[in-house]
Amino acid sequence: MNFLLWLILLILCWPLALLALLLWPIVWLLSLPFRLIGISVDALFELLSALLHLPARLLGARGGKR
Repeated sequence: MNFLLWLILLILCWPLALLALLLWPIVWLLSLPFRLIGISVDALFELLSALLHLPARLLGARGGKR
């Protein structure tokens, strides 16, 4: 889908399409630390949730809907 959108942009405005093609790796590299932070925060919240639900699970509660 992204490739088709890029092809349409290439047909309509080729300098902008080439600029997007050249800047995409730079944007990806700049966003990588934010993705890693997001993964870490998500893992931390999952750990906290597991710790908070541990007493109920030890007492025999069934795992319900999250």
